[in-house]
Amino acid sequence: MRDRVEPVELTPFQTLLRNSARELFERHCPGSRVRELIASDEAHDPELWRRFAQEGWLGLLLPEACDGQGGGVTDLTVLMEELGRAAVPGSFGATVCSASLWQELGGDRSELNRVAAGESRLAIAWHEAVPGWEPEAVRLSLDDHASRLSGVKTLVSGVPGADRLLCFVRERGELAVVSLPVSRQGVRIEKTPSIDLTRPMGQVRFENVAVKPHEILGRGPLVETAWQRLERLGTLVTCADLVGVMRRLVEESLSYARRRRQFGRPIGDFQLVQQLCADMLSRTETARSVVFRAAQAWDATVPAGEELFSVAKIWCSDAGREVGEKSIQLHGGVGVTWDCDLHLYLRRAKAGELQFGDADFHRERLAAQLLDD
Repeated sequence: MRDRVEPVELTPFQTLLRNSARELFERHCPGSRVRELIASDEAHDPELWRRFAQEGWLGLLLPEACDGQGGGVTDLTVLMEELGRAAVPGSFGATVCSASLWQELGGDRSELNRVAAGESRLAIAWHEAVPGWEPEAVRLSLDDHASRLSGVKTLVSGVPGADRLLCFVRERGELAVVSLPVSRQGVRIEKTPSIDLTRPMGQVRFENVAVKPHEILGRGPLVETAWQRLERLGTLVTCADLVGVMRRLVEESLSYARRRRQFGRPIGDFQLVQQLCADMLSRTETARSVVFRAAQAWDATVPAGEELFSVAKIWCSDAGREVGEKSIQLHGGVGVTWDCDLHLYLRRAKAGELQFGDADFHRERLAAQLLDD
């Protein structure tokens, strides 16, 4: 069965956003700079973050009242694709998703102003000892009497380096979100080894941490709804990043096929190599089409349910792995060396494949939804 690719048409603003981001990353975040940043604990570039704030990207989804741009998820998808294409290190996606959660739960507006200005970085603590993308996986509970928190959150994207944590917990059995500064006494952050060197993860340990009443941002059905929306937003952000990674892998493979010569001619002249490149491009463009369709449905408030988001994640998880494998096959031995930048994208693709559930997870979810219908 042939893939049906619907062309993605960008608005004038989205075209300008894409071109601005590409120019910025090519100038200030080339491969050499990426390697410098991944050697640090936070993989964070303060100057690049300042430019994000100047461009208004940190507040892309925030309303103008919070110093944001009031943009849509489709706009964010365009930007995330460029971040993936350049393998930009740091916690941009985690901070944008966290700010969206903060806004939905009615958190202090001044914090969102600080996020949009690049003065504060946020992170979301979802997972515990047994990771899961369902609210039932949250077991960490607030003490009913003293409002204190003790326990561990794992695989937290954006730490070390975050200034404030949005932590999903249980309060008297209900799902709740608490906001805690990382400087709070009893909060300990440890960096966790990750396959993706460009986006560090950490473990957060809470040791009898005091939680003030105003730091409980929400509870019950409000937070359960916010969880679902946040998971969908995170899925789209991850998928868009994966599309950018795939586009870069295709570009690098085409460039190598033109340069590398064998038997006196470029290897791109051989039919097998041409077939590999065609397959990679087809998978990439189909994934991009699916992701943009899901993002446009979000912005148009189309009641697409979770089906469209699961389809996007299935496509991108599978395509990211397949495009990466074919890129390595085309490059041969040089593709697996440290000096070749290819491994940075392969690592990022593998992390994105697993983030917010892999293809098998979403196939099971999609099957359950279809059976329920």
